[in-house]
Formats: sequence, C-alpha cells, structure tokens
Amino acid sequence: MRGTALYLLGRGGQALLVLWAAFSLSFVILYALPSDPVSIMLNQSGEQSTVNQQQVAALRAQYHLDEPLAVQYGIALWHAVQLDFGNSIQSGQPVSASLAEALPKTAALALVSLAVALVLGVSLALVASLTRRRWPRDLLLGLPAVAVSLPTFWVGLLLLQWFSFGWHWFPAMGNQGFASLVLPTLTLAIPTSAVIAQVLARSLAATARLPFVDALRAKGLSPLRVLLTHVLHNAVIPILSLSGVIVGSLLAGSVVTETVFSREGVGRLAQGAVSTQDIPVVQGVVVLAALIFIAVNLLVDLLYPLLDPRIRGAAR
Repeated sequence: MRGTALYLLGRGGQALLVLWAAFSLSFVILYALPSDPVSIMLNQSGEQSTVNQQQVAALRAQYHLDEPLAVQYGIALWHAVQLDFGNSIQSGQPVSASLAEALPKTAALALVSLAVALVLGVSLALVASLTRRRWPRDLLLGLPAVAVSLPTFWVGLLLLQWFSFGWHWFPAMGNQGFASLVLPTLTLAIPTSAVIAQVLARSLAATARLPFVDALRAKGLSPLRVLLTHVLHNAVIPILSLSGVIVGSLLAGSVVTETVFSREGVGRLAQGAVSTQDIPVVQGVVVLAALIFIAVNLLVDLLYPLLDPRIRGAAR
C-alpha cells in the first residue's frame, strides 16, 4: 500500500513537471515571435486604421501585454494553475469554452481513427506472421514502411481527390454526419496503423522464437491458435509502450487533417491560434494535449501488470 502511494505521488510530481514545462515552453516560444497579437487582431478585423494608439494600449493592457515578460509569465502561470486561461485575443471567447466546444469533435475523430488503425495494423501484422512464403511476407511487411513515409496532408489531399472530387462518395469538408468522418479517419489511421503493424510484426516474430512456443507446437496446437492465444498476448506489450507516441501523432495529425478537411476541432483551433499568435488559446491547447499524454501514459503503466505477470511480481 505504501509502495502504491509513493508511486502515485511520484507520478503526480512528474505530471506537474510535464505540465509546467509544456506551459513554459509554449509561453517562451509565443512571446519570442516578432509580431504582436493585438496588431494581428486589428488587421484581420480591418480596424487598424480606425483605432488610435490609446485604444491599442488599452487592449494591450487588458491582456497584460504591456507588462515585463516575467510579470506576464507569472500572471499567466497563476491563472493556469487555477485552470483559467482567460479569453481568446482574437475572438474574445473564454478559452475553456472554445476547448470544450472543439474537444468532442477531435476526440470522436481520434478515437475512430485509433480503432481503425488498430484493426488495420494488427490484421496486417497477423497475416504477415502467418504467411509462410517469403516474398508475400516481405511484401506485407514492406507496406507499413511505405505508409509511414507518406505525409499526412498528402494522404488527405489524395483521398479528397479520389473519393470526394473524383467519385463524389464522401463530402470534402465539414462535421456533418458519419460520411464526413470517413476520409479524415483514413487520413489519420493509415500512418498510425503502419506504426502499429511495424512494431507488432517485429514483436510477434521475436515472441514466436521463444522456447514456450516450440513447446506449444510440440503439443499439436495449430499455428493460428498458438499465434492468437499465446504469442499475440505477449507480443502486444510493446504496442502499449508506444501508446504515448501514438496519441501524440494523432493529436499532431489532427491539426493537419482538420485543416485539410475544414473540420472544426482542437487541431484547427490550434492552427488558427498559432497563425494569429493567440497566446491564451495556444497555451490552453498545449496544456490540454499534455494532460491527455500524461493520462494515457498513466493508464498504460496501470495496464502493464495485468498483461505481463513478471511486472506484477516485480511490483510485489
């Protein structure tokens, strides 16, 4: 019990450190940019020529942009600790409200993409492992390397050209209905499934060479049963180790995907905030992404002992 409490305390400290680092790094990068968010806002709204310097100064004071950098950082960090990221400089809407509105749309896209990626990646790895002839197996194992090298935006544009503009099967943009989710899902799932297939295929091959597999085959178990009931259970652990990377790639890919398909979500919100130097929104997105990353890694740590008895025994 004491060991569990110490572990959770340590992970909590690590989580706070990651959140602080993500917040601080985004703050420094955004404030190092030469442009001014207030000027960008006024230029976009067409009010730059009609607003005098006193009004500009008042807007800068409203967002504490007239304070020294250290003071701005202290104010922003104090409000962030209270989960208050203020209002968007560009829209004036509370950052928390913008994130709450955008997050369900991105979460739906990410979860469906992850499910499709798991089906594609695991299926490809299993089929390649069951294939005995060398050239078909090498061909199947070579597909993930090709898919990983494809840029996300290029995959999205290619799917748009074929299935939307060419054959008119799916809408080209928007968030309306299941049909609008198909092409963005494939855009995110293809590179993610390639990573899963690469790692799982290697893990399956390594696990299949272990002595217990030879013993199971000697007992007369079929290759398919050995693979699905024994080898796969042990080979899936490296995929869990990559969960943080996979979630990170889905979050990063959502920025490109939602931009290509004109979908509302956290990715497009982040892209617009960065282009307009909307500091509160960017920092809210960064902290949200860090929280998701931390939660996924903590969940993986808790699942490890359930999948690997050796880890469970070491924990005792």
